Amino acid sequence: MSSTTPTTHLWLREETKPMEHRAALSPEVCKKLLEHGQFEITVESCKERIFADSEYSEVGCKIVPGDSWRQAPKDAIITGLKELPENDQTPLPHTHIMFAHCYKQQGGWKDVLSRFVEGKGLLYDLEFLQDDNGRRVAAFGFYAGFTGSAVGINAWCHQQLHSGEKYPAIKPYPNENVLIDETKAKLAKIGRMPRIMVMGAKGRCGSGAVSYARKAGIPEENIIKWDMAETAKGGPFQEIMDVDIFVNCIYLSSQIPPFVTQKQIDADRQLSVIVDVSCDTTNPYNPIPIYSTNTTFDNALLDIGSSNPKPLQLCSIDHLPTMLPREASNQFALDLLPTLIQLPNRATAPVWTRAEKLFHEKVASMATTN
Repeated sequence: MSSTTPTTHLWLREETKPMEHRAALSPEVCKKLLEHGQFEITVESCKERIFADSEYSEVGCKIVPGDSWRQAPKDAIITGLKELPENDQTPLPHTHIMFAHCYKQQGGWKDVLSRFVEGKGLLYDLEFLQDDNGRRVAAFGFYAGFTGSAVGINAWCHQQLHSGEKYPAIKPYPNENVLIDETKAKLAKIGRMPRIMVMGAKGRCGSGAVSYARKAGIPEENIIKWDMAETAKGGPFQEIMDVDIFVNCIYLSSQIPPFVTQKQIDADRQLSVIVDVSCDTTNPYNPIPIYSTNTTFDNALLDIGSSNPKPLQLCSIDHLPTMLPREASNQFALDLLPTLIQLPNRATAPVWTRAEKLFHEKVASMATTN
């Protein structure tokens, strides 16, 4: 590498969201970036992260205390997964890479963007790093659907085996086989298989949901796969009421009619579990407008009020892939790697220039949006 070639400094911050065990950069990807020769990588110590600090230091990363990114050099690119704590409203002078959840007018979106404006910082939102065909370069979609399907089937089993009892807290699993074996054991005790509908079945997320149902032993005829062709007529859909488990995996980009309504769930139905993997909870166009709060790994299921005595429980955990943190992180980071390698040329690399343009467009939209 020429001595005049600028070094790109990535600063992997500690995740602060409860039960978040994933990482935007895996040790394997850090090693590849450092071998590339144009990168310096600082990693904040994090006890919750699935990868030990030593896994990063062994490949050449510098380890620093957690939550120290505010003191990082101004040219460091602060890299993380989930959004920053809501109770911190200090200006943001750095460039950040993360899922900020503020480009679709979610609750508090202006507060998030205002911090960048005040600090003269820049946001590269991971959700909107897209290739020339408009496809995301990296996503947790497959494992979001995979783990969402697992929660849905396990929740249905819990209703059958432990009616009326609270669903236990969800802990991360060392690998997917342990999770699959657990589900299979529960299904064997019940003696019948649920019917599960996956909405958005052709996408990354939906394919993950279908994959888990198959690996758990659900017969193919019990897995109802819907995508845009099936929803073209517009909701709400009685077909959702006729299954045991509904897993929503769509990518919401504009207003659509609701998939389900309160009137439907008050009426006679088979449905008893909804997993909203998409989690457009505060989006004004949420197609499942029967709830307004996210659930957590400690309290995974929300009881939906209904005049129908049959229970209906909903899961709206917005970081489901952390149930399988090592597999999910490795896949995501490897998918992101080719784009990260372009960071030293981000002033001209199309993925990064598009992301920067979109940031400035969203900032400008604050003045014209109520």
